[in-house]
Amino acid sequence: MTAATLADAAAHSPATTAPRFDMYQPIHKGLRTFMGDTLSRLGRVDVTDAEDLAEALGQLESLLDFCAKHVQHENEFIHTAIRARQPAAASRTIDDHAEHLQSIDALHKEARAVYDADDAQRHVLALRLYRHLALFVAENLQHMHIEETANNAALWAHYTDEELVAIHDRLLATIGPADMMLGMRWMVPALTPQQRAGMLGEMKAGAPAEVVAAVVNVARPHLAARDWAKLTRDVGLAA
Repeated sequence: MTAATLADAAAHSPATTAPRFDMYQPIHKGLRTFMGDTLSRLGRVDVTDAEDLAEALGQLESLLDFCAKHVQHENEFIHTAIRARQPAAASRTIDDHAEHLQSIDALHKEARAVYDADDAQRHVLALRLYRHLALFVAENLQHMHIEETANNAALWAHYTDEELVAIHDRLLATIGPADMMLGMRWMVPALTPQQRAGMLGEMKAGAPAEVVAAVVNVARPHLAARDWAKLTRDVGLAA
């Protein structure tokens, strides 16, 4: 991180965070985990093992598709809300999103090139893909910081928490079951125990039992034993 980036981060990061509704933080924690795991997975892939290569590239494709949909959701709901009341506030992240979609398309093509390559070229192309994914992840980490600070500041200045919850609910209503479960798989383990219990507690109170069970089942294999014990205690799940 450059000195300029650090200065920019400090300018947008208050010493204390107001207890406001934050629609960015949970999904961004999941995205950071998803990105980091996928980058690590691609970095250690055995390109001479067809099954290992297919699994690594499959996880990458899943991440890229998820990121593209995430960009669309933020454009449609969050950026629209910011621009409605402070038109220029989200200009930086709007421009970032256009670049992200271009990067996602390029990474899809590079992944296909690795899969289609002959043995002599696959090592070289896989290393290129790994390095380009690392750059994409690095850019997204900085981008998410701006969203969680500068964009949230704009939202909090112009919307009540009730209005923000309503925007978030409309966004969630557009996500299909498969994408929702994929998001939960990465997001629930990435949360703090308190955030995790709050999310599952709200779901348990308002969602059908089979939906809660599906979320628990997709997240549980990725929770440490201590985290699972805390969740069952705090939410009243069957151990």
